[in-house]
Amino acid sequence: MKPPVGASERLRSLRCGAFLERQLPGCSARTSRGDQMDRQQLADVLDVEMAARLLPDSAVAALGLWLRGAGAQYAKGPGSHAVPYTPSRWAAVAPWPGSLADRSGTGSALLSRGQAVSAVRGALAREEWVEALVASYVWGQGRTGYGPHRLAEIVKESGVADRLAEAAEVLRSNGAVASYSVLRGAVKGLGPAFFTKLLYFLGPAVGSVPPTAPLILDMRVARVLRAHAAGIGEQMGEQSAAKVAAWIWSDGGWTPHRYGVYLRWMTAASGQLASAGIGWPPACPDLLELAFFEGRWNPTA
Repeated sequence: MKPPVGASERLRSLRCGAFLERQLPGCSARTSRGDQMDRQQLADVLDVEMAARLLPDSAVAALGLWLRGAGAQYAKGPGSHAVPYTPSRWAAVAPWPGSLADRSGTGSALLSRGQAVSAVRGALAREEWVEALVASYVWGQGRTGYGPHRLAEIVKESGVADRLAEAAEVLRSNGAVASYSVLRGAVKGLGPAFFTKLLYFLGPAVGSVPPTAPLILDMRVARVLRAHAAGIGEQMGEQSAAKVAAWIWSDGGWTPHRYGVYLRWMTAASGQLASAGIGWPPACPDLLELAFFEGRWNPTA
Protein backbone atom coordinates (compact mmCIF):
# COMPACT_ATOMS: atom_id res chain seq x y z
CA MET A 1 0.00 0.00 0.00
CA LYS A 2 1.30 3.45 -0.87
CA PRO A 3 1.90 5.98 1.91
CA PRO A 4 -1.04 8.34 2.39
CA VAL A 5 -1.00 11.76 0.82
CA GLY A 6 1.49 13.95 2.65
CA ALA A 7 3.60 11.09 4.02
CA SER A 8 6.36 11.57 1.44
CA GLU A 9 6.58 15.27 2.25
CA ARG A 10 6.75 14.52 5.96
CA LEU A 11 9.51 11.98 5.33
CA ARG A 12 11.55 14.52 3.36
CA SER A 13 11.13 16.98 6.22
CA LEU A 14 12.33 14.40 8.71
CA ARG A 15 15.39 13.57 6.65
CA CYS A 16 16.27 17.28 6.59
CA GLY A 17 16.71 17.53 10.32
CA ALA A 18 14.23 15.72 12.53
CA PHE A 19 15.02 15.19 16.18
CA LEU A 20 16.24 11.59 16.52
CA GLU A 21 16.08 9.10 19.35
CA ARG A 22 19.36 8.45 21.10
CA GLN A 23 21.21 5.95 19.00
CA LEU A 24 21.19 2.37 20.22
CA PRO A 25 23.30 -0.54 18.91
CA GLY A 26 22.04 -1.63 15.51
CA CYS A 27 19.58 1.21 15.02
CA SER A 28 21.19 2.32 11.75
CA ALA A 29 21.22 -1.07 10.09
CA ARG A 30 19.65 -1.13 6.64
CA THR A 31 16.64 -3.34 6.06
CA SER A 32 16.57 -6.12 3.48
CA ARG A 33 15.08 -3.89 0.77
CA GLY A 34 17.23 -1.11 -0.59
CA ASP A 35 14.25 1.23 -0.78
CA GLN A 36 13.25 0.67 2.83
CA MET A 37 14.09 3.27 5.44
CA ASP A 38 16.62 2.44 8.13
CA ARG A 39 15.43 1.87 11.67
CA GLN A 40 15.84 5.43 12.90
CA GLN A 41 14.27 7.01 9.86
CA LEU A 42 11.25 4.74 10.13
CA ALA A 43 10.95 5.52 13.84
CA ASP A 44 10.79 9.22 13.01
CA VAL A 45 8.28 8.66 10.22
CA LEU A 46 6.03 6.60 12.49
CA ASP A 47 6.07 9.42 15.04
CA VAL A 48 5.15 11.99 12.40
CA GLU A 49 2.43 9.79 10.91
CA MET A 50 0.94 9.08 14.34
CA ALA A 51 0.87 12.80 15.04
CA ALA A 52 -0.79 13.48 11.69
CA ARG A 53 -3.40 10.73 11.91
CA LEU A 54 -4.03 10.61 15.68
CA LEU A 55 -6.91 8.20 16.39
CA PRO A 56 -8.81 6.35 13.67
CA ASP A 57 -12.59 6.50 13.54
CA SER A 58 -12.81 3.04 15.08
CA ALA A 59 -10.92 4.25 18.16
CA VAL A 60 -13.11 7.34 18.52
CA ALA A 61 -16.20 5.13 18.33
CA ALA A 62 -14.86 2.60 20.85
CA LEU A 63 -13.82 5.28 23.33
CA GLY A 64 -17.15 7.07 22.97
CA LEU A 65 -18.98 3.83 23.66
CA TRP A 66 -16.87 3.29 26.79
CA LEU A 67 -17.50 6.82 28.02
CA ARG A 68 -21.27 6.34 27.64
CA GLY A 69 -21.12 2.99 29.41
CA ALA A 70 -18.54 1.61 31.84
CA GLY A 71 -16.57 4.87 31.80
CA ALA A 72 -19.54 7.19 32.43
CA GLN A 73 -18.27 8.00 35.91
CA TYR A 74 -15.25 9.67 34.26
CA ALA A 75 -17.29 12.04 32.07
CA LYS A 76 -15.66 15.00 33.85
CA GLY A 77 -12.24 13.41 34.20
CA PRO A 78 -10.57 10.41 35.88
CA GLY A 79 -10.22 11.93 39.35
CA SER A 80 -12.57 9.34 40.85
CA HIS A 81 -10.63 6.41 39.40
CA ALA A 82 -9.59 4.48 42.51
CA VAL A 83 -7.45 1.45 43.27
CA PRO A 84 -7.83 -0.85 46.29
CA TYR A 85 -4.97 -1.36 48.72
CA THR A 86 -4.43 -2.98 52.11
CA PRO A 87 -3.09 -0.30 54.50
CA SER A 88 -1.71 -2.77 57.07
CA ARG A 89 0.67 -4.22 54.48
CA TRP A 90 2.40 -0.84 54.23
CA ALA A 91 3.13 -0.63 57.98
CA ALA A 92 6.91 -0.62 57.49
CA VAL A 93 6.87 2.31 55.04
CA ALA A 94 7.60 5.82 56.33
CA PRO A 95 6.66 8.59 56.19
CA TRP A 96 2.98 7.68 55.78
CA PRO A 97 0.64 10.34 54.39
CA GLY A 98 -1.90 11.32 57.03
CA SER A 99 -4.72 11.47 54.48
CA LEU A 100 -4.31 7.79 53.59
CA ALA A 101 -6.13 5.10 55.57
CA ASP A 102 -4.95 4.09 59.03
CA ARG A 103 -2.66 1.06 58.93
CA SER A 104 -3.72 -0.53 62.20
CA GLY A 105 -6.70 -2.37 60.71
CA THR A 106 -6.79 -5.45 58.50
CA GLY A 107 -9.29 -4.37 55.87
CA SER A 108 -8.94 -2.79 52.44
CA ALA A 109 -9.23 0.83 51.41
CA LEU A 110 -9.57 2.77 48.17
CA LEU A 111 -7.28 5.51 46.94
CA SER A 112 -8.51 7.63 44.04
CA ARG A 113 -6.48 9.78 41.71
CA GLY A 114 -8.04 12.85 43.24
CA GLN A 115 -7.15 11.71 46.75
CA ALA A 116 -3.59 10.95 45.67
CA VAL A 117 -3.28 14.46 44.24
CA SER A 118 -4.46 15.89 47.57
CA ALA A 119 -1.96 13.74 49.48
CA VAL A 120 0.90 14.82 47.22
CA ARG A 121 -0.14 18.47 47.44
CA GLY A 122 -0.15 18.27 51.24
CA ALA A 123 3.28 16.64 51.27
CA LEU A 124 4.70 19.31 48.97
CA ALA A 125 3.35 22.08 51.20
CA ARG A 126 5.55 20.66 53.98
CA GLU A 127 8.41 19.76 51.60
CA GLU A 128 7.98 16.09 52.50
CA TRP A 129 9.19 14.76 49.19
CA VAL A 130 9.40 11.10 50.17
CA GLU A 131 5.87 11.26 51.55
CA ALA A 132 4.71 12.46 48.13
CA LEU A 133 6.41 9.46 46.55
CA VAL A 134 4.74 7.14 49.05
CA ALA A 135 1.27 8.42 48.14
CA SER A 136 1.86 7.97 44.41
CA TYR A 137 3.49 4.57 44.88
CA VAL A 138 0.67 3.17 47.01
CA TRP A 139 -1.81 4.25 44.34
CA GLY A 140 0.34 2.70 41.62
CA GLN A 141 0.88 -0.64 43.35
CA GLY A 142 -2.48 -1.15 44.99
CA ARG A 143 -2.65 -4.69 46.31
CA THR A 144 0.47 -5.92 44.50
CA GLY A 145 2.23 -8.15 46.97
CA TYR A 146 5.78 -6.90 46.48
CA GLY A 147 4.85 -3.19 46.50
CA PRO A 148 5.55 -2.39 50.17
CA HIS A 149 8.92 -4.17 50.14
CA ARG A 150 10.02 -2.45 46.94
CA LEU A 151 9.05 0.97 48.22
CA ALA A 152 10.88 0.39 51.52
CA GLU A 153 14.02 -0.43 49.52
CA ILE A 154 13.61 2.66 47.33
CA VAL A 155 13.13 5.21 50.10
CA LYS A 156 16.14 4.00 52.12
CA GLU A 157 18.50 5.00 49.31
CA SER A 158 20.54 8.10 50.09
CA GLY A 159 19.63 11.31 48.31
CA VAL A 160 16.09 10.27 47.37
CA ALA A 161 14.46 13.37 48.87
CA ASP A 162 16.92 15.65 47.07
CA ARG A 163 16.21 14.03 43.69
CA LEU A 164 12.45 14.26 44.22
CA ALA A 165 12.71 17.91 45.29
CA GLU A 166 14.76 18.69 42.18
CA ALA A 167 12.23 16.92 39.98
CA ALA A 168 9.36 18.94 41.46
CA GLU A 169 11.18 22.22 40.94
CA VAL A 170 12.17 21.34 37.37
CA LEU A 171 8.61 20.27 36.65
CA ARG A 172 7.36 23.66 37.80
CA SER A 173 9.93 25.64 35.86
CA ASN A 174 10.84 23.60 32.79
CA GLY A 175 8.08 21.07 32.31
CA ALA A 176 7.41 17.36 32.34
CA VAL A 177 10.09 16.17 29.93
CA ALA A 178 12.85 17.99 31.79
CA SER A 179 11.57 16.58 35.08
CA TYR A 180 11.46 13.11 33.54
CA SER A 181 15.14 13.56 32.63
CA VAL A 182 15.95 14.39 36.25
CA LEU A 183 14.35 11.21 37.57
CA ARG A 184 15.46 8.83 34.84
CA GLY A 185 17.99 6.54 36.47
CA ALA A 186 18.33 8.85 39.48
CA VAL A 187 16.74 6.64 42.15
CA LYS A 188 17.57 2.96 42.33
CA GLY A 189 14.49 0.82 41.85
CA LEU A 190 12.28 3.68 40.67
CA GLY A 191 11.63 3.20 36.97
CA PRO A 192 9.57 5.35 34.60
CA ALA A 193 6.36 3.36 35.02
CA PHE A 194 6.31 4.55 38.63
CA PHE A 195 8.10 7.87 38.60
CA THR A 196 5.73 9.07 35.87
CA LYS A 197 2.93 8.36 38.34
CA LEU A 198 4.68 10.68 40.77
CA LEU A 199 5.07 13.30 38.03
CA TYR A 200 1.39 12.93 37.16
CA PHE A 201 0.31 13.67 40.73
CA LEU A 202 2.92 16.39 41.13
CA GLY A 203 1.49 18.25 38.13
CA PRO A 204 -1.67 19.57 39.80
CA ALA A 205 0.22 20.02 43.06
CA VAL A 206 2.86 22.37 41.63
CA GLY A 207 0.36 24.30 39.49
CA SER A 208 0.69 25.16 35.81
CA VAL A 209 3.24 22.98 34.00
CA PRO A 210 4.72 24.17 30.69
CA PRO A 211 3.96 23.17 27.94
CA THR A 212 1.96 20.00 28.67
CA ALA A 213 0.99 18.32 31.92
CA PRO A 214 2.78 15.08 32.87
CA LEU A 215 1.04 11.78 32.27
CA ILE A 216 1.56 8.21 33.41
CA LEU A 217 3.42 6.02 30.92
CA ASP A 218 3.58 2.32 31.67
CA MET A 219 3.81 -0.96 29.80
CA ARG A 220 0.09 -1.31 29.11
CA VAL A 221 -0.21 2.15 27.60
CA ALA A 222 2.99 1.73 25.60
CA ARG A 223 1.70 -1.51 24.10
CA VAL A 224 -1.41 0.21 22.78
CA LEU A 225 0.73 2.85 21.09
CA ARG A 226 3.08 0.16 19.81
CA ALA A 227 0.23 -1.65 18.09
CA HIS A 228 -1.07 1.62 16.65
CA ALA A 229 2.36 2.60 15.31
CA ALA A 230 2.89 -0.87 13.82
CA GLY A 231 -0.46 -0.69 12.05
CA ILE A 232 0.37 2.70 10.57
CA GLY A 233 3.71 1.40 9.33
CA GLU A 234 2.09 -1.63 7.74
CA GLN A 235 -0.37 0.65 5.95
CA MET A 236 2.64 2.53 4.59
CA GLY A 237 4.10 -0.72 3.24
CA GLU A 238 7.05 -0.84 5.63
CA GLN A 239 7.93 -4.46 6.34
CA SER A 240 9.94 -3.69 9.48
CA ALA A 241 7.27 -1.45 11.05
CA ALA A 242 6.34 -3.90 13.80
CA LYS A 243 9.97 -4.28 14.92
CA VAL A 244 10.57 -0.55 14.93
CA ALA A 245 7.31 0.10 16.77
CA ALA A 246 8.40 -2.43 19.39
CA TRP A 247 11.68 -0.55 19.74
CA ILE A 248 10.26 2.95 20.18
CA TRP A 249 7.25 1.82 22.25
CA SER A 250 9.05 -0.80 24.31
CA ASP A 251 7.84 -2.12 27.65
CA GLY A 252 10.04 0.31 29.61
CA GLY A 253 13.19 2.39 29.66
CA TRP A 254 11.75 5.17 27.51
CA THR A 255 14.01 8.10 26.67
CA PRO A 256 13.01 11.67 27.57
CA HIS A 257 12.45 12.23 23.85
CA ARG A 258 10.01 9.32 23.75
CA TYR A 259 8.19 10.70 26.78
CA GLY A 260 7.86 14.04 25.02
CA VAL A 261 6.48 12.35 21.90
CA TYR A 262 4.01 10.54 24.14
CA LEU A 263 2.82 13.70 25.89
CA ARG A 264 2.32 15.59 22.65
CA TRP A 265 0.46 12.75 21.00
CA MET A 266 -1.82 12.07 23.97
CA THR A 267 -2.63 15.77 24.32
CA ALA A 268 -3.48 16.07 20.62
CA ALA A 269 -5.51 12.83 20.58
CA SER A 270 -7.47 13.95 23.63
CA GLY A 271 -8.25 17.20 21.82
CA GLN A 272 -9.46 15.18 18.85
CA LEU A 273 -11.81 13.23 21.12
CA ALA A 274 -13.08 16.39 22.81
CA SER A 275 -14.12 17.79 19.42
CA ALA A 276 -15.63 14.54 18.14
CA GLY A 277 -19.04 15.00 19.76
CA ILE A 278 -18.78 11.91 21.97
CA GLY A 279 -18.89 13.74 25.30
CA TRP A 280 -15.15 13.56 25.92
CA PRO A 281 -14.14 16.23 28.47
CA PRO A 282 -11.79 18.95 27.22
CA ALA A 283 -8.11 19.01 28.19
CA CYS A 284 -8.22 15.48 29.58
CA PRO A 285 -5.38 13.36 28.17
CA ASP A 286 -5.18 11.48 31.46
CA LEU A 287 -8.61 10.03 30.70
CA LEU A 288 -7.19 8.66 27.46
CA GLU A 289 -4.28 7.18 29.43
CA LEU A 290 -6.80 5.44 31.71
CA ALA A 291 -8.77 4.15 28.73
CA PHE A 292 -5.61 2.72 27.17
CA PHE A 293 -4.56 1.17 30.48
CA GLU A 294 -7.93 -0.56 30.75
CA GLY A 295 -7.73 -1.82 27.17
CA ARG A 296 -10.73 0.16 25.92
CA TRP A 297 -9.28 0.36 22.41
CA ASN A 298 -7.44 -2.44 20.66
CA PRO A 299 -5.63 -1.15 17.55
CA THR A 300 -5.33 -4.68 16.16
CA ALA A 301 -9.05 -5.49 16.37
